[in-house]
Amino acid sequence: MEWKDALTDYGHYLKLERGLAENSIQNYVLDVKKLHHYVRENNMACTPVAIDREALESFIYDTAKKVNARSQARIISGLKSFFNYLVFEDYRKDNPLELIEAPKIGRKLPDTLSEGEINALIGAIDLSKPEGERNRAMLETLYGCGLRVSELIGLKLSDLYFEEDFIKVTGKGNKQRFVPISAINKKYISIYNDQIRVHLKIDKEAQDILFLNRRGKGLSRAMVFTIVKDLARTIGLKKTISPHTFRHSFATHLLENGADLRAIQQMLGHESITTTEVYMHVDRSHLAEVLQKYHPRN
Repeated sequence: MEWKDALTDYGHYLKLERGLAENSIQNYVLDVKKLHHYVRENNMACTPVAIDREALESFIYDTAKKVNARSQARIISGLKSFFNYLVFEDYRKDNPLELIEAPKIGRKLPDTLSEGEINALIGAIDLSKPEGERNRAMLETLYGCGLRVSELIGLKLSDLYFEEDFIKVTGKGNKQRFVPISAINKKYISIYNDQIRVHLKIDKEAQDILFLNRRGKGLSRAMVFTIVKDLARTIGLKKTISPHTFRHSFATHLLENGADLRAIQQMLGHESITTTEVYMHVDRSHLAEVLQKYHPRN
């Protein structure tokens, strides 16, 4: 099996078998492309099926000189996934990366916004422009429902269950979950939908997509990032933020106000509770109050 064929088949596997999003697929495939480039540059005559641990250690050593520990760990993880795929499909009998350890990295705590900063960002939206109502509804949804940006731009009209106070969200791997939605969030989505969206000439393929651009097509991830960055610049916010910061803030503020970690896990769509537990480290100020309130000795 040659590298080109392996990359194509691996991409299909990630999409069909694992149900990964396009961005995730591109990142996984890119890791393998980096390895292929290294093999070619160093005139190594080895295919994905024949490459051995020594060649991989050489590649990882070379990579370590160019990237930080976190990026190195991600590349090793991506390559392990690739060779696991080859084993799964019976192209190889072993994973040559099985015993290669990734560098130890500390868990990075997510950046968050205060309630005041979120209010300032949303308050800076120019509502005199047609896209203003859309942008307000989008940021309220990012923060109010804790969505990923891919989940936001993929949200459909048919996913809105306003009478039941829920929205249906399609997350990673096409896994669906129901997330509660507040009255204020429903209000801003309804304003956008009833007053702005109805006047757009909507593209045939975007009829059911909630948030649209001026041409009546679905928004890109990059567009949402630009909107957030521009608002941060407008209010002079010194923090480096992205749409994901609203999701982190959603989880952190819920936890600070006494929400159950399991409930937050379900709303965020995390498979493992350990992923959600990172928010336990963001603000410990409430922990003493919890001990005082709930421990029987107090």
